[in-house]
Amino acid sequence: MSNLDVRPKPVQCGGRDDVAGGPVHELLPPRRVPLGESTVVRRLLPSLGRRMVGAWCFVDHYGPDDITDQPGMQVPPHPHIGLQTVSWLHGGEVLHRDSLGSLQTIRPKQLGLMTAGRAIAHSEESPRDHSPVLHGAQLWVALPDAHRHTDPAWEFHPDLPVVTAPGFTATLLLGELDGAASPGTAFTPIMGADIALEDGADVRLPVEPDFEYAALTMSGAIEIDGERVEPGSMLYLGSGRRELPLRADGPGGFVLLGGEPFEEKLVMWWNFIARAGEEIAQAREDWMTGDRFGAVEGYRGDRLPAPPMPAARLKPRGRTR
Repeated sequence: MSNLDVRPKPVQCGGRDDVAGGPVHELLPPRRVPLGESTVVRRLLPSLGRRMVGAWCFVDHYGPDDITDQPGMQVPPHPHIGLQTVSWLHGGEVLHRDSLGSLQTIRPKQLGLMTAGRAIAHSEESPRDHSPVLHGAQLWVALPDAHRHTDPAWEFHPDLPVVTAPGFTATLLLGELDGAASPGTAFTPIMGADIALEDGADVRLPVEPDFEYAALTMSGAIEIDGERVEPGSMLYLGSGRRELPLRADGPGGFVLLGGEPFEEKLVMWWNFIARAGEEIAQAREDWMTGDRFGAVEGYRGDRLPAPPMPAARLKPRGRTR
């Protein structure tokens, strides 16, 4: 998915200077951002004061939206470098096309995982015949330096590992949880799980003390480590836990994101993640004038033009804790 801001601001992230050394509760307020023709998302990461959670560097939550008589999601072809995109749905469908020739309809609880690597372009749209409700999250994962120039790739995993306990079901997007491992390709120590809680659930979920975590609430009234988190909000939890207490007063669900703190310093602008402003400027130029990103075939409409580069020089920042 694209960052469709017409005046995107550069974001310096990475390093461990803002990583909590122990458990915390930090509620991240969403920022409403138009996405395409008819979708508005809640942008939760990056936010003021919180740039990353492990290698997770971008989180949008959208819906549930009634799109019965609407076109739904319409995101034209756009470029990416230096990251992975994770498409995750609770309701509706998204049709993915990319410059590798991939064509795939993604449905709820199916993993669409795109590795941009050195360069890729893709589009995302609700199919012409689509469900009445669209609800999901779009996530980015920063690639470490050793893999950020890898060949682009697309993965689709319709069946994912599921971990269950009384009142609790977890579907694993990436990484490992309680002995289960996702088939999705990961390049850093990371985890992502979609967790559903039944009414009255009271669970203690095992987690890694060396990982930092955040929870994006998708639906329902749930408590995460004693904190009530409303749908569309994200709670940053820090690190240092071995288990995470969960309670539900009614059915609900959230996406738990975690990973080892990302040590490398990054610069993120528009749909690009790099290590220097010069790389960002070159990627923009290549998208506007060259063929580095390839063509997305079959999308009815023009591709997305890149916004102007900011006047200030882009540079990565961050310090080791």
